[in-house]
Amino acid sequence: MGLNSKSAILMEASTGQVMYELNADQPMPPASMAKMMTEYLVLDSVTNKKINWTDSVPISEYSAYLSNNKQLSGIPKAKGDQYTAQDLFYAVTIYSDNGAAVALAEQIAGSEEKFTQMMNETAVKMGLSKEAHFINTSGLDRSDLKQYAPTSIDGETIFTARDSALIAYHLIKEHSEILQYSSIVSKKFRSTDANPMINYDWMLSGNKDNPNFKKYVYDGLDGLKTGHTDRAGYCFTGTAERNGLRLISVVMNANSRESSFLDTRKVLDYGYTNFEKKEVVAAGTEVESLKTVPFKKGVNTQLTPVTKEGLTLLVKKGAADSEFVKKAEANSELVAPITKGQEVGTMTVTYNNKSYPVKLVSSTDEVKGSWIRLLFRAIGSFFSDMLNKNQK
Repeated sequence: MGLNSKSAILMEASTGQVMYELNADQPMPPASMAKMMTEYLVLDSVTNKKINWTDSVPISEYSAYLSNNKQLSGIPKAKGDQYTAQDLFYAVTIYSDNGAAVALAEQIAGSEEKFTQMMNETAVKMGLSKEAHFINTSGLDRSDLKQYAPTSIDGETIFTARDSALIAYHLIKEHSEILQYSSIVSKKFRSTDANPMINYDWMLSGNKDNPNFKKYVYDGLDGLKTGHTDRAGYCFTGTAERNGLRLISVVMNANSRESSFLDTRKVLDYGYTNFEKKEVVAAGTEVESLKTVPFKKGVNTQLTPVTKEGLTLLVKKGAADSEFVKKAEANSELVAPITKGQEVGTMTVTYNNKSYPVKLVSSTDEVKGSWIRLLFRAIGSFFSDMLNKNQK
């Protein structure tokens, strides 16, 4: 693909299916892409009523330190200033503001270190790599924080391109409202500010009429997070949706912001050009390799299984049906009564060496047989077995 970035990955957003990767498991500093985890936990806190968007959030000494260092944060804020949680979230999502991220973390957890512990715990829950590690809300290096560097958390923030894609996957899947923020191209932080915050994501569809950024614009792109430090290089986790297909791309350690955007275009183009969604299994259909499933103590002795849900995969365009290997297996020791929709087995679809389970359920209600029916069935089975033994 000829990427400038040292690491990259492309993922389908609804399933997490990986379509392309380059050194995707190589841990690297992510710079401000670490803020995606901060955003996830802030949105979680709003959803769980731990904070409200209208809450007044004070600016601490630490937040003010970052806010008034133009190399570390974009929006000047003084200690003791108060802003709503939502205004600070706008600053994080649009302008990657580090001081705002700290203020929100302190409001939610009491301190940035406690919030960062939540970030690391969430990384485990999300299934990130064992190397994934956060030391703050911003992705800044320890040396940037001076006296405010964490004392209870060692090391530096680091994770892989696959980790970044997984964070984005959970962020979009569980808090799709993030895209309402990440897609904003510009907004004033304070109504009295002379200039608005300009989103560092120049690829946003909303920039199509901006003469400065239009050459970078990617149709359908509405997020998600840029990042840059000297150690990290230029990083970008992007997401776009076209014709109902949302993709997540990550590039890390490009040598310029422009290169990170050009690489993102290449990765996304690869996905939209070469892949399509294909319904591999339809919901409510019978299974060719498992026409019936036996069960005990019912009026009937067999039932017809059907798929509980459908399975749609992102596949190479023109993929043949023979590329999808389907195997079905019934649950053992099923006993009546069995209700329609009750799980009775599993079908496994294998494509490109990855397996996808599909639950099989009963297509009918199966009632329990009366004791006399079961008695005569048992007697019949006994004599049938004896006859078969004698014939042998």
